[in-house]
Amino acid sequence: MVIELIGLVAFAASGALAAVRAKLDVFGVVVLGLTTALGGGIIRDLLLGIHPPTTLRSWPYLLTAAVTGIVVFFFHPQVARLRRSVLLADAVGLGVFVTAGTTTALQHGVPAYTACLIGMTVGIGGGAIRDVLLREIPMVLRKEIYAVAALAGAVVVAVTAWLGLPDLWGTVIGSALVVAIRLTALWRHWNAPVPRAGETAES
Repeated sequence: MVIELIGLVAFAASGALAAVRAKLDVFGVVVLGLTTALGGGIIRDLLLGIHPPTTLRSWPYLLTAAVTGIVVFFFHPQVARLRRSVLLADAVGLGVFVTAGTTTALQHGVPAYTACLIGMTVGIGGGAIRDVLLREIPMVLRKEIYAVAALAGAVVVAVTAWLGLPDLWGTVIGSALVVAIRLTALWRHWNAPVPRAGETAES
């Protein structure tokens, strides 16, 4: 729960900071923070037929994301200076959300490949919605090694479940892999390949 809330704070902070950069008002900042933090989980629950979504029935999640958005609105210069800490917390949150989402999907009896896609969506869904609301191409579709890390962690969870290992093994190993890939990509400035200059979409 504590690790999930740490990730939730990081996701909410990234959404709120993006809203501050877009010069939204306090309501917009809080909404973007909530959307980024809770969007992926809501999509997961809708896909699995869980109504109402878990995060909308648990007040600690809503309160944590909302308070984070308000704090960022009033103290955004100070929060922006904590970039490395926010990125680390974001990586941890991504790992936890992806593995938890994949495990939840498997427990609802969906095929392994579907569970992996749902788990990845939990990790990247909130950020994608945030970027769409800000009229930007989602970051995960442009260059960041983010969705790949999420999918890798989801696959680990599915494999450990197939092997009959305890859920905790998949959570720990999968989360560690996500964090390792994400932080290494940031450290080494890895990005997904993009078309070279001059290339066209002509067939």
